Amino acid sequence: MFANTKAYSGFAVDDLQKAREFYGETLGLKTSEEHGLMTLHLAGDRPTLVYVKPDFEPATYTILNFPVEDIDNVVDDLTARGVRFERYDGFAQDEKGIFREEGPYIAWFKDPAGNVLSVLQER
Repeated sequence: MFANTKAYSGFAVDDLQKAREFYGETLGLKTSEEHGLMTLHLAGDRPTLVYVKPDFEPATYTILNFPVEDIDNVVDDLTARGVRFERYDGFAQDEKGIFREEGPYIAWFKDPAGNVLSVLQER
């Protein structure tokens, strides 16, 4: 039934202007707006809808993962842009907030609405 439809994902925020500034300026993603909704234009032509939800609550899981070539440089750059990396109990994260023990290297951060995002580097 849906085998040939071009599905896309979306997530909610509490303030579309703050989201536009963060995703467009801080992260450098292409954004567009139509009908009061924002679209993130991710690499590989994957649109992601961003919308305001009146009874919004931040996602407690990672909503977007950004694969990178050099996690140390990306974390340094994002930190310089004011992004704060999260620390989680039970994860041996280094001074930058990067978890390097198993799986890909990964560092988590939040958007202005409190949704969890990550940058990760395959080993």
